[in-house]
Amino acid sequence: MENFDWIATAIVLVTVIFVLRISKLKNQIVGKILDWFPAILFAYVIPAAFTHLFNWDLSAVYLHSLSRNWIIPITLLAVMSALPLRQLAIVGVRPLVLFFVGSAIIATLPVILVLTFSGVDPASSDLFIGQSYWKGLVPIVGGWIGGSTSQLILKELAETPESLFLSVLVLDNILVNIWTILMFQFIKKGETLSTLFGINDPIPDQSTLDLRSSGRKIYPWITVLIFFGIASLIFFLNISFLGMVVSLSIIGLVLGNIFKLWNTRFSLQLGGICIVLVMAILGLRLDFSNLSLPWEFVTLVVIWLILHFLGMLICAKLLKLNLVWVPIASMANLGGISTAPAVTAAYRKDLMPHAVLLAILSMVTGTGWGMLTIYLFQTI
Repeated sequence: MENFDWIATAIVLVTVIFVLRISKLKNQIVGKILDWFPAILFAYVIPAAFTHLFNWDLSAVYLHSLSRNWIIPITLLAVMSALPLRQLAIVGVRPLVLFFVGSAIIATLPVILVLTFSGVDPASSDLFIGQSYWKGLVPIVGGWIGGSTSQLILKELAETPESLFLSVLVLDNILVNIWTILMFQFIKKGETLSTLFGINDPIPDQSTLDLRSSGRKIYPWITVLIFFGIASLIFFLNISFLGMVVSLSIIGLVLGNIFKLWNTRFSLQLGGICIVLVMAILGLRLDFSNLSLPWEFVTLVVIWLILHFLGMLICAKLLKLNLVWVPIASMANLGGISTAPAVTAAYRKDLMPHAVLLAILSMVTGTGWGMLTIYLFQTI
């Protein structure tokens, strides 16, 4: 097993280096490939390709324990400490309400749809409840609202099988990319549609917020030591995985908002690298033998996505909020820190800080919404 530990470590390091390098390339062809097959998915598939090609069983190597006990906690701390709560006021109350309504729809609607499908067709009840396919819906909640960090944590909490998780990743990637293209088109017509809906709501003036914030910050190595020290304390306290998630979420928020010298930018960068690392380690357990999803599952997810958007449109109308905020809030919920600002920039670049803040808020609330989804499924 020691030899397999070295093999697994080498595969993971090669994968992480490759993913980080390819994600920074400015090549047009590579860019188009990453639009439909993002780097984070390469991090999951490449290790699996090695294990499949050489018929290695790396499902029990030490890296899996290292990931769960150390890397995931540090990832969670890094992401949670990146939310500047004091700056949320720039977004405004109504866009925040719209954003949270969109999150609530994502978290609760799969349960309602499973109950509806089960009422129409008993076979669907056996699929989602009897065969536990609902465990594949939970990581989608985390992936849409919170991004890869929440997706990985909720996968563990819901105990989603590896084969189902890969299929969910592929489906999620396809749908989110299609959705991003649609939101690029919708935001350009937001003003026209607002007028059509009878909404007269001005867009706020250009923000002076600078998320990069100049001035002295804690050195990156000190940040890493702080994260490692906290993760060590949590490890030696030997609390449950759920307790660890809740504790580190609170500690991360305190770190990022109490200490004025906190290095928020480095925390986000570190979190991104850790996510790639965790995904690469997860890929060591991947089995390609069952890469498929039932049509009922796919149909439910598509309906889920459409109803999420319709619900946000209705909410914006009730709030008399400019419909430009609908794609911004939707992409903050579904796309995250990169696609939400990109879609927003297609309309007005000065609104990008708003999209970034919403996306960061999405990253740090996704796990909580996913826990709600798990609770509702376990209740039924």
